[in-house]
Amino acid sequence: MTRFLRLHSFALLLGFGIHFALADQAKEILLWPAGAPGSEGKTEPEKVRITQGGDHVVSSVHRPSITPYIPDPSTANGAAVLVIPGGGHSALWMDHEGYNLAQVLQSHGTAAFVLKYRLARETNSTYTIATHALADTQRALRLIRSHAAEWHVDPKRLGAVGFSAGGELVWLASDRFDSGKSVAEDPIERQPSRPSFLGFIYPGRSGDIQPSTNSPPAFLACAFDDRKDIAEGLAEVYLRFKRAGVPAELHVYSSGGHGFGLRSTATRPVNQWADRFEEWMAESGFLKPR
Repeated sequence: MTRFLRLHSFALLLGFGIHFALADQAKEILLWPAGAPGSEGKTEPEKVRITQGGDHVVSSVHRPSITPYIPDPSTANGAAVLVIPGGGHSALWMDHEGYNLAQVLQSHGTAAFVLKYRLARETNSTYTIATHALADTQRALRLIRSHAAEWHVDPKRLGAVGFSAGGELVWLASDRFDSGKSVAEDPIERQPSRPSFLGFIYPGRSGDIQPSTNSPPAFLACAFDDRKDIAEGLAEVYLRFKRAGVPAELHVYSSGGHGFGLRSTATRPVNQWADRFEEWMAESGFLKPR
């Protein structure tokens, strides 16, 4: 019954998904209001393509941002998730790999923040993944922590979940973090950039995910009929976490292909991965103060 109610509420949420997504665009918060380092002189407007299925596909990102989905303080559990859409670093699929998950998390008391990051593989891009897209991810984590009190977020329970290319950024953020610059003039830069937990949803470049004993715990999900490098690669990632002694949970669904994200087709088993993710968060202690 609980699962039915949650899937039913999810379907209702997605019924208004486009309305919510468009409305929340006005609430975007720029990561660097004065301009992102490395984007100087880039004034091209952001591009939005709407697919036949209603997905918003964003490109030409030069002003990276987060869109916050903050639960009511009376229902907030203190956990927070940075949601990182995919798109091969050439575009961002903002709905089924971004806003939809954020809305569901918000409805269950978890604060969520959807990241728009700069695209390294867009035609004629001067950005790189390791410099600019990673910097956007790190800055987003710092920005959320800097507003922790205002947004009723526990800075120690801030994780990151990434889809496809976004999963690559989740790993980079967990591997190349710092504790913040204590003497920085910008108070946001004083915050640490390490995510407290990780979510890899059919992540790109899974061979690069090499956890150590100090890596954050991880949730992993993909489909059996995805590409070999992802379906088999994520199984290998799970084994690496296991060998490193880091708690991890892996879900491989029989069908779903690549890019299943979170959609209104709630009857498909693969669409229940978000329920499993929240259950994992609860079991791991991230939905309540430690």
